[in-house]
Amino acid sequence: MEASSSTALYPQRRCKNVYLVRHAQGIHNVEGDKDHSAYKSPALVDARITPLGWSQVDTLREHVTKSGLAKKIELVVVSPLLRTLQTAVGVFGGGNYTDGASASPLMVEGAGNSGRQPISSLNCPPFLAVEACREHLGVHPCDKRSSITKYRTLFPAIDFSLIENDEDVLWEPDVRETNESVALRGMKFFDWLWTRKEKEIAIVSHSGFLYHTLNMYGKECHPTIAEELGKHFANCELRSMVLVDRSNLGSDSSTYNFAGKIPAGLDMPSDVADEKHAEEASKN
Repeated sequence: MEASSSTALYPQRRCKNVYLVRHAQGIHNVEGDKDHSAYKSPALVDARITPLGWSQVDTLREHVTKSGLAKKIELVVVSPLLRTLQTAVGVFGGGNYTDGASASPLMVEGAGNSGRQPISSLNCPPFLAVEACREHLGVHPCDKRSSITKYRTLFPAIDFSLIENDEDVLWEPDVRETNESVALRGMKFFDWLWTRKEKEIAIVSHSGFLYHTLNMYGKECHPTIAEELGKHFANCELRSMVLVDRSNLGSDSSTYNFAGKIPAGLDMPSDVADEKHAEEASKN
C-alpha cells in the first residue's frame, strides 16, 4: 500500500488545543456597519459590547458548558480591550458573583456600562491579558485601550502583569498597522503561546487579528484548509484549532507516553530478527 500524503502525524507532546474566539458585537460594529467612517469616531474609544453582544456571550457560554469545553480550558488569554475582556469573562468566567465570596470577581457589577451582575472568578481557569493578540493598532479609536489601572478596577481577577505600560503606547492616532505586521505579530503570539505549560487554551481576540494571522498560516496549507482558515470570524464565533510545534520550541514529555520493555526482556522486532538471522546464516 502506498503512503498517503493527505494525513500527518505529530507527537502529542508537540501539540496544544487552542480555542479562538472573536469578541461579541461591539458598539463600533453597529456604527461601522451603518457608516464605515464611524470607526474613526472618538466617541467609540475602547468600544464596549452591545446588549445583543451580551446575548451572544450568553449563548456561547451555554455552548461551551454543554459541550464540556468549559471544564477542559486551562487558561484564557485575552486581548486587553473592553469588548474582549467583557466577552472572555462572560463566556469562560465562574458565573454570578455573590457578596462575601472568598475570591475577587472577574468583573465588577456594571463594568463598561454593561448593566450586568458581577462575574465570579471561582471554578474557572485563570485569565491572562496579553497585548500581542490585540486588534489592528492605530487610527481607529475603538481599538485604543483604556489604562490598566482602570481595567484592574473593572476586572480585578484578571492578570495584567505582562502588560508593561499603564497607558496605551502602542496605538497611534495617525498610523494604522499594516496587515502584514498584524499577521507577523500574530505568529509571534502563537510561538509565545507554545511556551506556556497549558495544553488547552482559549484565546479571546479580534476579527482583523485572527483573519490576518490565520491567512498567514494558511499559505503553507492545502487550498481547502487555507480557505477554511481564511474565513472572517463572526461576532462571538469559536473555532477549535491544533497548535503544532514544528521546530524545537517545546521539550515537555508526554503524559501518556510509555517506554515499554518493562520488565526487561527480548523484544527485537521480527523484521530486524529476520535480517539478523539471514546475516548470520550467510556467514556459515
